[in-house]
Amino acid sequence: MDNKIISFFESVKGKTVAFCGIGGSNLPLIRLFKKYGANVLACDKRDREALGENAQLAEEYGAELRLGDDYLKNLGADIIFRTPGMKFYMPELVEARNNGAVVTSEMEVFFDLCPCKIIAVTGSDGKTTTTSVIAEILKAQGYNVRLGGNIGKPLLPEIEEVKPDDVAVVELSSFQLISMRKSPDIAVVTNLAPNHLDIHKDMQEYIDSKKNIVLHQNAFGRAVLNLDNELSLSFAEETRGITYLFSRRSKVSNGAFLNENGEIVMNEYGKETVIMKASDIKIPGLHNLENYLAAICAVWGMADKETIKRVAEEFGGVEHRAELVRVLDGVKYYNDAIGTSPTRTVKGMLSLFEQKIILIAGGYDKKIPYDEMGKVVPSTVKVLILFGATADKIEAAAKASPDYCEDNPKIIRVSDMEEAVAQARKNAVEGDIVAMSPASASFDMYKNFAEKGLHFKKIVNELK
Repeated sequence: MDNKIISFFESVKGKTVAFCGIGGSNLPLIRLFKKYGANVLACDKRDREALGENAQLAEEYGAELRLGDDYLKNLGADIIFRTPGMKFYMPELVEARNNGAVVTSEMEVFFDLCPCKIIAVTGSDGKTTTTSVIAEILKAQGYNVRLGGNIGKPLLPEIEEVKPDDVAVVELSSFQLISMRKSPDIAVVTNLAPNHLDIHKDMQEYIDSKKNIVLHQNAFGRAVLNLDNELSLSFAEETRGITYLFSRRSKVSNGAFLNENGEIVMNEYGKETVIMKASDIKIPGLHNLENYLAAICAVWGMADKETIKRVAEEFGGVEHRAELVRVLDGVKYYNDAIGTSPTRTVKGMLSLFEQKIILIAGGYDKKIPYDEMGKVVPSTVKVLILFGATADKIEAAAKASPDYCEDNPKIIRVSDMEEAVAQARKNAVEGDIVAMSPASASFDMYKNFAEKGLHFKKIVNELK
């Protein structure tokens, strides 16, 4: 085990360490820190009944529980691990810092201790697929890949086993990045658009959070930025090492692009390498072409073009992302629960098909605009089925489109997913496409987008 890791865990012995949130990601951390002699507090706003088995497991691992509305009051902790969803500047955390506590996160500590190369991906859309593609390419090339972060798995519990020749591939959200003061060896920004403005105080804070992925790189770092996205490209002013750009619209002098023959090309200062045709990519959509361009820039020099092409031809994508659930009565049903923002839905399901689709949308309101989505709805959607907190905003945006007229699209309001699927089936004819892509978060009715996607799939698969 790396000496830095040994020194860190020796330093926590006898310290009081608080973990905010008693969920699957913190339970292995509770066990790890208890193993090295820390006094562990497991803190959660929920009560024991709501936590269920997790509360019992936390106690079995040696933690003292702090539950209820005042779970952050007077912790007396030396180190506090906040969850990504907690506002960095919430009063209780500010007070704790002012009282001398260290407020950190699982990913921050992993970055500090990790002995191997780290490739990290952020962006408003496409970061999970891009992260997954990078990991698949590197695994196919023979690397031992540690995949985690916002993609669903904490990596700090694995830190004792991480070897210097491993590669950590992580997805980072703005909530994780806001307090980070160390950047990865290779940083990828897929794109940036308004998102999570219900949590961030304004758009600038959101952008500044994302910028931390490149801001602390050294001269040996690599930044991968989207030439076709103005906000992503603006980060080039802050990079210190090599900068690769990617574009599906323009040729780039250093990076990956789509040429006029439909080929993906990697250009290193004038040395061009044709890697494959865009049509070789198994998962559909222009947004996935962009994801591959970004991934190629990230792995260039670590993986050969044959491996990249093979993965593109074989990788079927990530669950809840343009996922074909079923074909019933000649109608295709797609689960795109990851469409948690209007830009993701527009670049995703609304760009994949030549025909108009039946779209199920709506959910939790992140306080972001729907104007751009509204403009394309009449030309891409034949039936728009809406429910959730954002239903009014999506309907208003669609009706504000200059291409909107009565029944273009037909708009149906429902109360829940069961009714939405029933209406979709009722209005679908053979050859139609039904897609559930909320263009919104899911927290109004579900724990997360995955739970929403699984519910949609269950209802669709139970259709007779």
